[in-house]
Amino acid sequence: MTTNAIDETVKDKQVEPSTKDDAAQTPSEEQYLTGIKMVLLLASVTIVAFLFLLDISIVSTAIPQITAQFHSLKDVGWYSGAYLLTCAAFQPLSGKFYTYMRNKDVFLAHLFIFELGSLICGVATSSAMLIGGRSIAGVGGAGLMNGCITLIGRASSLDKRPLYTGIVLGFAQLGLISGPLLGGALTEHATWRWCFYINLPVGGIAAVVILVVNINDPNSKTRYTVALFRKMIPLLDLPGFALFAPCCVMLLLALQFGGVDHPWDSATVIGLLVGSGVLLVLFIIWEARTGEDALIPKQILKGRVLITTAVYQMSISILTNTTSLWMPVYFQAVKGVGPTASGVNTLPSILSQMLLAVVGGAAISKLGYYLPWGTLGGVLGAIGYGLMSMMDASTSTAAWAGYLFLSGSGRGAAMQVPLVAAQNAVPPKLIPTSLAFLIFAQSLSGSVFIVVANTIFNQSLKSTLPKYAPSVSLQQALDAGASASAINKLLENYRGETDGVLKAYSESLSNIWLLATGFSGLMFLMSFGMGWVDVRKKKEWGEEKKVDSELKTESSEGEKQEV
Repeated sequence: MTTNAIDETVKDKQVEPSTKDDAAQTPSEEQYLTGIKMVLLLASVTIVAFLFLLDISIVSTAIPQITAQFHSLKDVGWYSGAYLLTCAAFQPLSGKFYTYMRNKDVFLAHLFIFELGSLICGVATSSAMLIGGRSIAGVGGAGLMNGCITLIGRASSLDKRPLYTGIVLGFAQLGLISGPLLGGALTEHATWRWCFYINLPVGGIAAVVILVVNINDPNSKTRYTVALFRKMIPLLDLPGFALFAPCCVMLLLALQFGGVDHPWDSATVIGLLVGSGVLLVLFIIWEARTGEDALIPKQILKGRVLITTAVYQMSISILTNTTSLWMPVYFQAVKGVGPTASGVNTLPSILSQMLLAVVGGAAISKLGYYLPWGTLGGVLGAIGYGLMSMMDASTSTAAWAGYLFLSGSGRGAAMQVPLVAAQNAVPPKLIPTSLAFLIFAQSLSGSVFIVVANTIFNQSLKSTLPKYAPSVSLQQALDAGASASAINKLLENYRGETDGVLKAYSESLSNIWLLATGFSGLMFLMSFGMGWVDVRKKKEWGEEKKVDSELKTESSEGEKQEV
């Protein structure tokens, strides 16, 4: 968008696309990338998307070693939660930046912040420093995934865009599911710090390629002046962000402190919960009054399908993050294996998720209906996680491998469903907004429920240790960490308590798997709200004016502006 366009947008406080202006901005076939340039861009953004998702799960198998070094088992939830929290908080803002500023500049700025956060994590000398680095990396990560899709959209024609987007998302998912295996190998054969250092050279190469490739951008002539930023500020909904971000932080702090650092009825915990609730109410009121410029446009929240897909996507995120975070704890603390073996043991979950994701996507494209796969994902997940809740130190390899295979199959079958349903439920003009909303919901739920799961584990350990290993205190267990070597060191002075400690750990983990079972059931229920729709049939959305009216419910007689 040009400076003049922003000026007019601020003046009228609304953006209403016109067919004429859209046509003027639509690039010709010659402006789209082809050949080696398209291959280089596609490879680069795929690598960046891979790193973004890898950073969610790679830390999981390193956590036992990290907690052993920093004596910080109580901070486990924050190592992933801080990354996802800031990612969720800043994601809506990043979308605004892509709308009004040069897309490549915004993308590279987010990548730089992501790399800076990774560097801080790699050189961290304390748990607090590591959490701070993860928070900074999350700020950068907030603009990476939607940035990848945006750049591909700018560089490719409409008919090729779904193919390229599918390639990016398909290969990027490997980062999420292979993170535990890669993290385990780096932790055992190098150091856990390489789980973060790996982002620097790989991301740097991708940044150089993106920098030199010329991508069509309607904001390419935008000049960064003081006047420009002054005109942009009203469109960013900074007051909404100022209410939303501390609301999330206060909620997570309350969940983290409650019952561990402070009693649930303490002034600290109650104050955080009340403060979070007050900010949430103020945020909702502000967003309702702000309208189309809100961080979360209320038009997105009106459709049944988008609400159910958002809840479904949130559930998948919760299942994926809790599994990647806590399965290594089971294998290392309860089963007594090293980081690499722990990563290898997660292969049944990884491979089944990959297999069902590919099969499910192909089946939806061929048969046209996504609802059966949505229900199947919920059923398989509920069975798999329900069986996982029975795992303990004596569970056989065949048993836990089968349980992981079932739970991974459930996540894989479900993975494509909300994205397909959301895109099919809205006009083409609303697809980017709806996908951004799903990414926001995914990041927010992941950050919150990672801390919730951590709280469940800590509270369970607090009640089970006195029951099964009365000589071992909760603080001793939390200070020791969750690696096999840390558990063995803890038990050197409590040889008679070995079975009791392992039972306390396994029962505490069982409560996390029961949480996952509940969300699998929620996925099953939400799938029926997404409708029985054949995605192969082209949907007619009516005339352009009708689409614009859905985009802008509060629009009046504004001038037509370019977006």
